[in-house]
Amino acid sequence: MEQVRVHARGIEQNVLVSGPADGPPVLMIHGNCSSADFWRPLLGHLPPNLRIVAPDLRGYGATDAAPVDATRGLRDFADDVAALLERPELFPAGARPLVVAHSMGCGVAMQLLVDRPDRINALLLEAPLSPYGFGGTRDLVGTPTTDDFAGTGAGTANPDFVARLRAKDRGGDEPTSPRSVMRTAYVADPASLGADEELLLDTVLSTAIGDDNYPGTSVTSPHWPGVGPGDRGVLNTMAPNNFRIADALVAVTPKPHITWVRGDRDAIVSDTSFFDLSYLGSIGVVPGWPGAEASPPQPMVGQTRAVFDRYAQAGGAYREVVYAGCGHSPHIERPAEFVAELLDLVGAA
Repeated sequence: MEQVRVHARGIEQNVLVSGPADGPPVLMIHGNCSSADFWRPLLGHLPPNLRIVAPDLRGYGATDAAPVDATRGLRDFADDVAALLERPELFPAGARPLVVAHSMGCGVAMQLLVDRPDRINALLLEAPLSPYGFGGTRDLVGTPTTDDFAGTGAGTANPDFVARLRAKDRGGDEPTSPRSVMRTAYVADPASLGADEELLLDTVLSTAIGDDNYPGTSVTSPHWPGVGPGDRGVLNTMAPNNFRIADALVAVTPKPHITWVRGDRDAIVSDTSFFDLSYLGSIGVVPGWPGAEASPPQPMVGQTRAVFDRYAQAGGAYREVVYAGCGHSPHIERPAEFVAELLDLVGAA
């Protein structure tokens, strides 16, 4: 595995590369509060003939902390990744890689599919962000506003967690420390982190902090809990007024196969997510919740399944794979099973 520096779209991107240039191409897109190194524990389980290309997204790892325009949804990230498809030092001309993505990275992969469907062979989506964004629960008429999505975006980030990220805190005693969050939210069983825990914590701590990156800006809202998404920064890219890709995903042609992998104990992407303020309000953890009619919890898994069903009805195909006792990171918690799904897609290609 080597690190390649690529200047594209005005920024320096750091890219992990391994395997022969003419091997089956696999593009790997990491999630929020991590980096390309989050894939490293998996790479030792993969055959050496694959051409692996895994970039650090802007503001993560060793890629430039360029500003993120949240009004474009996840397109800043997707456009950065799309530029890498044209780089001969990474991919042969016209390559159509299998795209493997995790969490927020799945939203980047969905956007890449919508924008460049001719360049994707298949998708392996691990614990994907809902196609309706993070906090999207309503079928709205017209253009959503920030007030429609109070309780989403950067204003919902735990300020102590953000401060500890900024300080690169490696402690594990406080529940808001990056290590504690990784142990409790990224996986179901912290023992699954094993000898890779420090490496994986490094990826979390590589997150650039600020209004232009993580978590971003917020605005006040007259609706509970009093904050809404701003127009800059990472968490606002996933707010449903900025990221609602369901219809575009269903309409895309051609439609590559999608394998959807998730754990049944995922604390982040779930119909009962501990990162959804409305769900937390509904169980009494966050005070003042105005009720399900005003602020319904988001059925993230149900939304994704409904969209993928529509995708299949429109001529595509998908398969849902659920691992029992697994959390948000199946490629760490169930590496052998995850690799089997990946190689099935490579073989089908």
